[in-house]
Amino acid sequence: MSGHCACSLCAWFSRSVQSRGSVDHPEWNALIPQQAAAPRTAPHCAATESSNPAAYFTCSVSLCSSHHFTTASRSYKYEDYRETADWLLSHTEQRPKVAIICGSGLGGLADLLDNKTVFPYKDIPCFPNSTVQGHASQLVFGELQGKQCVCMQGRFHFYEGYNIATVTYPVRVFFLLGVETLIVTNAAGGLNPNFKVGDIMLIKDHINMPGFAGQNPLCGHNDERFGVRFPCMSDAYDKDLSILAKETAEEQGCSSFIQQGVYCMVAGPNFETIAECRALQKLGADAVGMSTVPEVVVARHCGLRVFGLSLITNKVVTDYDSQEKANHEEVLDTTRMRTQDLQRLISNLLAKM
Repeated sequence: MSGHCACSLCAWFSRSVQSRGSVDHPEWNALIPQQAAAPRTAPHCAATESSNPAAYFTCSVSLCSSHHFTTASRSYKYEDYRETADWLLSHTEQRPKVAIICGSGLGGLADLLDNKTVFPYKDIPCFPNSTVQGHASQLVFGELQGKQCVCMQGRFHFYEGYNIATVTYPVRVFFLLGVETLIVTNAAGGLNPNFKVGDIMLIKDHINMPGFAGQNPLCGHNDERFGVRFPCMSDAYDKDLSILAKETAEEQGCSSFIQQGVYCMVAGPNFETIAECRALQKLGADAVGMSTVPEVVVARHCGLRVFGLSLITNKVVTDYDSQEKANHEEVLDTTRMRTQDLQRLISNLLAKM
């Protein structure tokens, strides 16, 4: 169990899974009250089921010393994505062509769907779980403007302890569901001095800082069933959808706070230093956040069209004399202010697609 918590509860958890494939312990039951009615069994997943039950602990999930879930390093096979997709297809009649990943505080997009079917992440085979405030951790299938859609309320981030394969896991599942277009939204800090808090930036390109350090979701074995070994990224964001979004914004009277620019991803979870913000500005970034780019890379690898939106929730600090400090509460407050406009923009865009 090298690399995992050595506390008595975690040691007991490992022994129980190794010996029985299930866990039932008073302290464990208290930690997971929503599942306390039955013994704990490893989630059904081809990656772990094919070997011994202890793989659930060492491959899929571990329990740290403070008893919070974190994901250990792992990879996925085609069969894992297929299993998740097949399970979803067998539990809903919806066959979505559009997937929407909702950023922090933007999960209300799913409320627009009609004929909804909701799946909590914890009930979906092989699916991870989001731990961030403002993320509801569920997939919502339904219809919006006559289009069958699936909304992801809660994405996965590096700073939650997830590796790159887990962060991007849902995108390949979407591809196997038959999704053709991915819409990504996020909350971002404004690097461009002309941007204001509350602006909506159409993403025209990105800078993948974790990718520079080798954290690219396409590293490792390439499965041709998803895409080619060396996919092009110069056209990562669909230009036609961006033009359509601008036209839609003008029609609904919100073009005054629509921007276009380059999104830069950093790993987080800390907000950026002043020196880092200045460096990112010099690199040509207009907004900075902690998500989105790995999902886009995998989506393009799978041949999906991608449209991206960043809600500028705060202005980054670039002055050493400034007393301002970025914080997550400010992010959520701004999303609440602009949620209706962003929802209308995406809804009306879908109507034109």
